[in-house]
Order: sequence, then structure tokens, then C-alpha cells
Amino acid sequence: MTQLEKVQQWVAEQHLDIAYISNPESIQYLTGFASDPIERVLALFVFPDHDPFIFAPALEVEAVKDTGWKFPVYGYLDHEPAFDMIAGYIKQINPNPIHWGIEKESLTVDRFDLIKNQFNNADFEKNVTPVVQNLRLIKTSSEIAKLDAAGREADFAFEVGFNAIAEGKSEADVAAELEFALKKRGVMNMSFDTLVQAGAHAAEPHGATGLNKIEKNELILFDLGTVHEGYISDSSRTVAFGTLNDKQKDIYDVCLEAQLTAQAAAKPGTVAEDLDKIARDIISKAGYGEYFIHRLGHGMGMGEHEFPSIMEGNKMVLQEGMCFSIEPGIYIPGVAGVRIEDCVHITKDGAEPFTHTSKELKYIN
Repeated sequence: MTQLEKVQQWVAEQHLDIAYISNPESIQYLTGFASDPIERVLALFVFPDHDPFIFAPALEVEAVKDTGWKFPVYGYLDHEPAFDMIAGYIKQINPNPIHWGIEKESLTVDRFDLIKNQFNNADFEKNVTPVVQNLRLIKTSSEIAKLDAAGREADFAFEVGFNAIAEGKSEADVAAELEFALKKRGVMNMSFDTLVQAGAHAAEPHGATGLNKIEKNELILFDLGTVHEGYISDSSRTVAFGTLNDKQKDIYDVCLEAQLTAQAAAKPGTVAEDLDKIARDIISKAGYGEYFIHRLGHGMGMGEHEFPSIMEGNKMVLQEGMCFSIEPGIYIPGVAGVRIEDCVHITKDGAEPFTHTSKELKYIN
């Protein structure tokens, strides 16, 4: 049974008339068609006892067919009323669908209102989001192979980025060099904006790469990833440029211990929140607990932030095939920031990382 057939089965079991899939990643996962429609409408409609259909911008209809999609695909031009057309195609299958499932975490209020206006008597109480999340939770061997390939690309990017570090260069200079090297190898897309943060700038976990000049005797944080056949890598390393003082070195050593210990504990049967606690307790015991200000990790696969979160309160038991990040961080304003991250997949008796760049502190002179 395909993943799309599993969604169709769920629709039937829930006694729904229709499910509206609106998240482009969900559509890609279920159909094989990848697209960022930007402001245009891309949708998948699934019925309990009828073929599904895709509704897409007219300029992408042929691309949908090229994926091998064997069911109907309908296109619309920019000036055409998309939701009037969607309603027409749905009513050819079911003139009055009452019971709907929608992706509540991705469907915008604006588009919810547009579809609701077409079907005034409908209820939209069923949430499809958890259904798709759970289908995506356990990766197949084919998916893991793509994630491995993306990890190798990230390892190459680290090598180039570390070699590009030089006094007086900007963070942006280093990021541009590593991305250019990837493009020359045929890696055209990063999974998110590459982060290169030097010195105290790295104490901003969601700070952006900028024109900040690299100086001697500071830590430099890299956070990067690529896209390989629709699957991503996401990894962080922090390196030393020049020499470090005792505080900088201690921050790094504590973060490394937390990351290695948590990664070693990741295996089937471990509870997600316990993994977070393992890393957090190490950082707290060293006196840096207040500076670890995010969850330990997040799911990954086609997206860099997928279900589930590895954090306090999540009592999910880890299973073979789950993929997620393990990324403790210590961020001391005005001093330094360190994050060390591998994404891993759970094996039958442990966890295997997708990236293999050494996590031992690397000194660059």
C-alpha cells in the first residue's frame, strides 16, 4: 500500500467525504511532485472511494504528469478563480461533501475561508496533519540513502568553509565560498540559509550570516545543509580561529560532551524528553543551563524542521527509522556561542549520523 493509499484508507475509516492536502511537502511526499507554488494554489484532494486529483498552476501541469502521476491533474491560469474551479471539480465527484479533513498546521485562514465559502454546510473538524506526520516519521531505506548523500554534501561544505576562514574576511565571504564550491559540484540548493557566525555574533542562535569581520582568537559557528533529491542535510560545527581563552574552551568542551552523550543514548526505546534531559543536565551541571535556550532537536527528512521535537514534555518513544537532530548549544551574550549538531537516524541498536565531520575542537591558524 502506498502512502497516498494509506491517507485514502484513513479518510474512509474516519467517514470523511474528502481530505484537502495543502502543504507542498506533504504533496511531494504523497505524490512525488515537488514544487514551491509561492503565492499560487497547489492542492491535493483525496476521497474515500474515488481517485484523488491534484490542482496546480497551469505552468506546472506537465511537470506533475512527468512524475508519473496517474490520476487527474487540473491547472488554472493566474487570472482564473482557483477556488471556484476547485469546487467544480470536487462537485463532479461529490456534489455535497460535508465531512472534511484539512491540514490545520499549514492551511492559511484566507484559503480556509475560500474553500469554506464554496461549501457552506461542510465541517472541517478532522486534522490531516498528524496523519501525514506519522507517515513521514519512519524513513525507508531509500529515504535514508538520500539523507546520507545530503550529509556527505554537508561534510564537503564544512571542509571548504573551514579552509576559507581568514582574518578580515566577512562571514558572508566564507558562506559564499562554500556555497559556490557546492554549486560547482552540482549541488544547487541549500536546505536553509547558510549560517556563519563569528565571535560574540554566534551567541544569537537565530542570527543571520552578515558582514561581521572574522577576527583572531574567536569561535566560529557553522550551521548548514543541502538538498539531495528532495531530502536535506542539517549540521552544525564550531571551530576555533587562533587560540582560545579558558572560558571559550570550557564552553566548547561542555557542549561537545552534551552532544556526544545524547547521541550515544539515542536508540530504540529511549524517550524523546529523556534525550533532551541527558544533554541539558550536562550543560546545567557545568553552570551554563540558562544559556541552552532551545530544544535538543527536531525531526528532519524532506524538511529541516519536521515532526517530532526532541524536547521536554515529548514522551514519544524513539523507533528504528526515525530521523532527527541532536544539537545542544551554549550562547553567552557578548562572549561566544557554540552549537554542535548531527542529524541521525535510529538503527536497531543505536543512532547513525548523516554527517561525519569531526566534532573534536578544530583549531585554524
